[in-house]
Amino acid sequence: MFALVADVERYPEFVPLCESLHVRRRVASGEGVDILVADMSVAYKVFRESFTSRVSLDRPRLAITVEYLDGPFSRLENRWTFRPVEGGGCEVEFFISYEFRSRTLGLLMGAMFDAAFRRFSDAFEARADQVYGPEGASGS
Repeated sequence: MFALVADVERYPEFVPLCESLHVRRRVASGEGVDILVADMSVAYKVFRESFTSRVSLDRPRLAITVEYLDGPFSRLENRWTFRPVEGGGCEVEFFISYEFRSRTLGLLMGAMFDAAFRRFSDAFEARADQVYGPEGASGS
């Protein structure tokens, strides 16, 4: 699941509202941590916004953190943690908190973003089923 979430270039294929994602820069630390700077564009009907984030992919700690750099938010905090569970699966924790810079934009897009973020877990579960097979397919 870490690899699936870390594959940010594929997000436009399955993440709600994600219209495009471009990785500007990728730096490997040599200690299992990659740092990406990425531009993501989200769209819904006539609304379109882009923002830039720094993404830390920390394989040894099984954690992904997103640091907001630029765009329509005054703040955006996002993190994923993965914990292996007995039997071969993993428990995934996803946290996101954000606030739009503009009150008007927040009123226009806030409810839409809230609904999309609530669907994130469903989108990633569906993607995992597509990539790894449905739960239980391996007989476990």
